[in-house]
Amino acid sequence: MTENTHTESDKNDTPATLVLGGTGKTGRRVVERLTALGVPVRAGSRSGEPPFDWNDPATWAPVLRDVGSVYLTYQPDLAFPGATETVRSFVAQAAGSGVRRLVLLSGRGEEEAGLSEETVRGSGLEWTIVRASWFCQNFSEDYLLDPVLAGEIAFPAGDVKEPFVDADDIADVVVAALTQDRHVGELYELTGPRLLTFADAAAEISEATGRPIRYVAVSPEEYEAAMVEYGVPAEHAAQLTALFGAVLDGRNAHLGDGVQRALGREPRDFTRYARETAATGVWGG
Repeated sequence: MTENTHTESDKNDTPATLVLGGTGKTGRRVVERLTALGVPVRAGSRSGEPPFDWNDPATWAPVLRDVGSVYLTYQPDLAFPGATETVRSFVAQAAGSGVRRLVLLSGRGEEEAGLSEETVRGSGLEWTIVRASWFCQNFSEDYLLDPVLAGEIAFPAGDVKEPFVDADDIADVVVAALTQDRHVGELYELTGPRLLTFADAAAEISEATGRPIRYVAVSPEEYEAAMVEYGVPAEHAAQLTALFGAVLDGRNAHLGDGVQRALGREPRDFTRYARETAATGVWGG
């Protein structure tokens, strides 16, 4: 296949790229990069125009109009009940609307996510699967931010090691897959360059911020109860706890080479992430 990177000069003749979760951790980074390349982009979100909602199939057709490629991210997670059927329906509608290429964000070590991967592979469309490990940005842009600010990360991960991946690396790989033909048919396992426990991650953030931040291992039951007390619906809390228990059982305690294969460079290290994030002031200190 030939390289096919869209530029400003041909963007008016290029179908739009739909980025689902366009305001999320990876989605907004993908939108920013595609926009910088001059690729027409449509951010799919409830606040978008037109709006997109996974739970409302009536919103799918408008966002798919005149779209050639889709970055497919599912909320809350591909492992959640109903995700497989919903993704299957969306992919069928995307194929019927003229979409040519799908790039799926999948979860590393999530057995249920494999069903959505099979749907994408069997869609008849060009596809790339990006299977990511735990995001570094969960500590700064998601549910672990408040614990970091409080100085104590209570989480049911024990001393399991995880190869935390930077969302910027994920976005770089996704953009390459959306704009270059050589990634079609590839499955990339994205991880960082080394394994860290959650205690290691807390120590790195503590070093970067200059204030004490510690990790406290709690049981799944304790964590689930804390989520409910924090206002998370009980069913959602149970599903998240089950997911964390599955993917943090040691199955992901090894490195992948997806960043190297896709981009020809080493992945960003957690230390770099911690230092750069601390410099933004989001963690205080």
